[in-house]
Amino acid sequence: MRRRRVLVIPLLLLVCAACARDADTPPADEAASPSASGSVTISADEAGAAALSWQRPRVALAEDEEEVVQARARAAEALDTGDLYEGEDAAIPLYLALVERDPDDRDARRGLDTARTRLFALGDEALAGSGDDPDALRNAHRVAAVARDVWPGDEHTQAYLQRLDRADRLWELNRTAEADLAQDRLGESGEGALPKLREALELAPGQPRAMQNLAAVESALIRRAETAAVNGDFDSAEQWLGHAGLLRPDMETVPDARERISRMRTLRISRLRDEGVAALAGDDGIAQARARLAELLRIAEPGDPAAVDLRERIDLAVHYGLFRPGQVFTDALGSGGRGPRMVVVPHGAFTMGAPEGEPGSSDAERPQRNVRFERGFAMAVTEVTVGDYRRFVNATGYQTRSARRGFSMVYDERSGNFIRRSNVDWRHDHLGGAATDNAPVLHVSAVDATAYADWLSEQGGQRYRLPSEAEFEYALRAGTETAFAWGDAGDIPEGVANLTGGEDRSPSGRHWSNAFRGYGDGYWGPAPAASFAANRWGVHDLAGNVSEWVADCWHENYRRAPTDATPWVNPGCRTHVIRGGSWASAPEQARSAWRAPAQRDTTNARLGFRVVREL
Repeated sequence: MRRRRVLVIPLLLLVCAACARDADTPPADEAASPSASGSVTISADEAGAAALSWQRPRVALAEDEEEVVQARARAAEALDTGDLYEGEDAAIPLYLALVERDPDDRDARRGLDTARTRLFALGDEALAGSGDDPDALRNAHRVAAVARDVWPGDEHTQAYLQRLDRADRLWELNRTAEADLAQDRLGESGEGALPKLREALELAPGQPRAMQNLAAVESALIRRAETAAVNGDFDSAEQWLGHAGLLRPDMETVPDARERISRMRTLRISRLRDEGVAALAGDDGIAQARARLAELLRIAEPGDPAAVDLRERIDLAVHYGLFRPGQVFTDALGSGGRGPRMVVVPHGAFTMGAPEGEPGSSDAERPQRNVRFERGFAMAVTEVTVGDYRRFVNATGYQTRSARRGFSMVYDERSGNFIRRSNVDWRHDHLGGAATDNAPVLHVSAVDATAYADWLSEQGGQRYRLPSEAEFEYALRAGTETAFAWGDAGDIPEGVANLTGGEDRSPSGRHWSNAFRGYGDGYWGPAPAASFAANRWGVHDLAGNVSEWVADCWHENYRRAPTDATPWVNPGCRTHVIRGGSWASAPEQARSAWRAPAQRDTTNARLGFRVVREL
């Protein structure tokens, strides 16, 4: 009887930390420590604690060919089903037994090569999922154990083991980073989760688990920033956001958080500003407002508008009360409605009058004198309009000078002169027709203008009056020192004011014999109030449109004039000063220093007025 030859292949043995327990039950410490991905937290050493050696399953092959054919078939079937190494019917143990029986068995060698290729593919698949799956990492180590045993010197084995080492390192970096995160050791200053995650992402750019942990660090930094902002420490909040912004610069998370914190800052700043402004109206208001400003400056960005505004209000409270330069406001009237729009003119100083040699000037505009405004004042943005004056007349029944005497001076288109016309008063325009409400009021005397200002004072509870000469010229110049508010006469800007322009034409085709050459403004007569741009201080039509009454009595020059900006008034004077050019004035009358006398009862189609309000 022929003796059967039996080949014995050692049984697969996976020596690992999980061998002594159920494969589906994680260790106690693993079950208690979830990772950022929700998977079990294990160390790379635990995952590879298959310090994995492999003992081949015992495969017994008889020497007869029939059993060899059957073994080859079982190996091919196992290869097809992916049963590569576990058990005596797995492909690799069977092919190894066949090759060992017959080293020249080409079919067995081809099958073993195919099994090796599929083993590494299986390993790479496990490695691909090993970032957050401990079972996948264990499977990758099992593949390594087989490869070490069967193909220890193979270049494919060495390459695979290098990939496995990287997966182990990634696992360990993520695991320890998660432990740091749990203890709030974020590592923004060098110790903690961040350095580990950066190393992980250098090894595997975009690795999902590391990216998820990085997002967790970012969220923790944002929480720190928001906590700091709630406590009013916006500098620290910005520092935390700065750290967070370096982590995932392509994401909108940090910009969104910065916007939320910016809104918190804005609301807090706004509240402090409002509290500071409100404090200015009370006792010891400036000190309280400064305390609010100090807190505001601590949290505001440099140049924050609210801080600038509150600082200006505090700095200028002595000069302007609760107002600021350039502020436009109206006062409520006791009879209902609002008063004229007023703009706050800044306090300061200027040189009043014309210098020697200024073309078109006269000695009445000299000697020049320095005038200082220790306190600001508010000036009407426009001339008083027909609508403004109508409210006054309707409320009081006041009769103007022109209404009482029954005439005023109007422009006559046929002759091109100014003539007296009956039944013309404040309700009429420069031609004697009905005026629109937005036109500057005409045909009013200095007495009529003062009556309107006194009524405003009674209605608004504030002091309204005609401007002084100094206030008018100061506002007209608006910081300029040239003969004209816009500069030189020959450089008149387009549309600067309603003046006598060389391009202007009356309805019948008349033109001015003395005019600004090359200039046209489209009006022959007064324009509606504010038809032209305001000057740099927000006041319209001081240099043109209509000339205006001021409070001063006429004096032949400025000798012995007041040293401040108050009106120069002599009791009982009947001649007042008019200021500012009009739609029909010669060019030299549009100069900033121009002044002229007029009887206080004068009314005509070129003369109106505006008011100022004391602050």
